Amino acid sequence: MKTRTCILIFLMLFSSGIISQTTLISLAECQQKAQNNYPLIKQYDLISLAEQYTLDNLTKDYLPQISLNGQASYQSDITQLPIKVPGINTPTMDKDQYKITLDVSQLIWDGGTIRSQSGITKASTELEKQKVEVNLYAVREQIDQLYFGILALDEQLKQLHILTADLQTHHDRVKSMLKNGVAMASDLDLVQVELLNTEQNKIELGLLRSAYLKMLSLFINENLDESTELQTPQEFIDFPPEINRPELALYKKQRSLFEAQETFIKAKNMPRFSLFVQGGYGRPGLNMMDPDFKLFAIGGIRLSWNFGNLYTKKNEERLIENDKNSVDVQERTFLFTTNVQLARVEKEIQKYQRLMEKDDEIISLRNRIKTAGESKYRNGVYSMNDLINDINAENQARVTKSLHEMQYLLSIYNYKHIQGI
Repeated sequence: MKTRTCILIFLMLFSSGIISQTTLISLAECQQKAQNNYPLIKQYDLISLAEQYTLDNLTKDYLPQISLNGQASYQSDITQLPIKVPGINTPTMDKDQYKITLDVSQLIWDGGTIRSQSGITKASTELEKQKVEVNLYAVREQIDQLYFGILALDEQLKQLHILTADLQTHHDRVKSMLKNGVAMASDLDLVQVELLNTEQNKIELGLLRSAYLKMLSLFINENLDESTELQTPQEFIDFPPEINRPELALYKKQRSLFEAQETFIKAKNMPRFSLFVQGGYGRPGLNMMDPDFKLFAIGGIRLSWNFGNLYTKKNEERLIENDKNSVDVQERTFLFTTNVQLARVEKEIQKYQRLMEKDDEIISLRNRIKTAGESKYRNGVYSMNDLINDINAENQARVTKSLHEMQYLLSIYNYKHIQGI
């Protein structure tokens, strides 16, 4: 019966919202949600649509090309036979002529021009998508900064709660000593002031945490309230040697585009073959000497070869080669800068490792100093002001340790971000 009553009470509290549930979220989740929510992600669909429309237009060049043409003309002179045969009326052309035609042309071979243009379109699409990927990758760094900033604030708030408990213990002890006449009222006031200062710090850090949470909420498009708990990421420094940044893929896509452009230069200097049919009605028809309106038709195969592109072929190839060299320089510069950044962050990781090795020792010594100060104060040979300094020094040592831990983790994830893991 008692068990059933407890279950009913639990269900009532749960349904009324008295029992609150903490929302857990990880750094990987935040990064993924931020990327999915970032407005630039919609650019992927727009780029794909543009590629689809362009390729669709290019394939239509293989369809029969139909054109309707009309012409009415008057000429100052006409072609005449240079001989006259007695008794025979030699026909002559009229000076006014009329013609309307329907022309149909079917491409047979274009030298690979359409195929190479399709290759350029696809390479350009991949390049634009990779540019979006590079811009989205920069969002990860912002998420890292916000996420570890909140974790650092959580650690500071945790230390302030420990400090509050410590100060409250001393407040109760001094209050008891004051009743027994072995402490001064000013000592109690000093402890109370420190408690108020601690509460002020809590308010300040709490509001700052709320601001960070609000910014993180906007990035991931998810409401994060004060009950949200951020999971501390795992610590690992086993990094692969190679750099895998999206910028390197961008340089590769640029080279692919240059290769497609080189193919197009070769293709547009090739001949084009097509079938054609022309049907029409006019005066004269195919018989130039017939003065009446006639239907006519003509068909065949057409060769078209534009040699004018050969004048600029060498310069176009040199421009592409120059662009290739420029991309090579950009890539080498990027790798150099990235390696410099990795070396700097690696030293930061080593620095925080060494600092953390000393933090526990400093905290232990500060705790011993504070404990000795408490004993001295109870024995009347130590002032409350000195004791409060010892308490604050121990708390500061704990805060410093927690900050070093967060800075150490942030440095590891900065290294990951720079390396492209």
